[in-house]
Amino acid sequence: MSVPTTSRTALVTGASAGIGAAFARHLAAQGNNVVLVARREDRLVALAEELRRGYGVTATVIAADLNDNAGPRSIVDQCTSQGIDIDILINNAGFSGNGAFADTPFEDLAREIQVMVTAVTELAHLVIPGMKERRYGRIVNLSSLAALLPPAASLLYTPIKSYVLNLSQALDMELKPHGVNVTALCPGFTHSEFHDVMGTRDAASTKLPGILWQSAEDVVREGWDAVEAGKAVCVPGTVNKLTAAGAKPIPTRLGYVLGRTFNPFKN
Repeated sequence: MSVPTTSRTALVTGASAGIGAAFARHLAAQGNNVVLVARREDRLVALAEELRRGYGVTATVIAADLNDNAGPRSIVDQCTSQGIDIDILINNAGFSGNGAFADTPFEDLAREIQVMVTAVTELAHLVIPGMKERRYGRIVNLSSLAALLPPAASLLYTPIKSYVLNLSQALDMELKPHGVNVTALCPGFTHSEFHDVMGTRDAASTKLPGILWQSAEDVVREGWDAVEAGKAVCVPGTVNKLTAAGAKPIPTRLGYVLGRTFNPFKN
């Protein structure tokens, strides 16, 4: 039986646009309060007002940069000081460099790791104890179809998203008995600002057929349905599912079962 979402609160990172904003709208439409996190405060304020007017939910704005080592703790501390319990965590914030590893200043590489590895891990670690205590939690970590495909030369994006994929499955195994579901959402090409930030929108849109693209809303709908259903991995879209299945010798679901069953370190 699905647990009613009314009066629960979702923390969404990277909420100013794209998949993050779509998650905020989707969750608010179901009656969830939202905490919107991103660097661009003006966009968050506008989205918060839209959600309050449209759905009558509480929308809290926290302008924060997850590239700051203190960012995750500061975000959760601000929620705690306002009496906000986080029941749903959408770890969406992310970006990718587009230069060769050896030619990229390490400061830029470290920023990718901080935002998409360290902050993702720390935010989950900070909110999970409360979820376990309340016997309810939903965590969606944005991975990528790239994590299920052969690695691409140079870019950190694929290994980072592979980490997020494996982290999500490991957490789901640990937390499901406590009422907490964790899903790695692995979208392919999605209409959002991601390619604008990378500077690859024109190349991607002209070289890739339309059938490969999904809207952020479709990705979010499938991702949320997956975490509600207790699926540890979600590859949205038929084309993406076929691509992932063709690239991986061991099906993702079977790999999950094997990892859970034969883990020698399991308590």
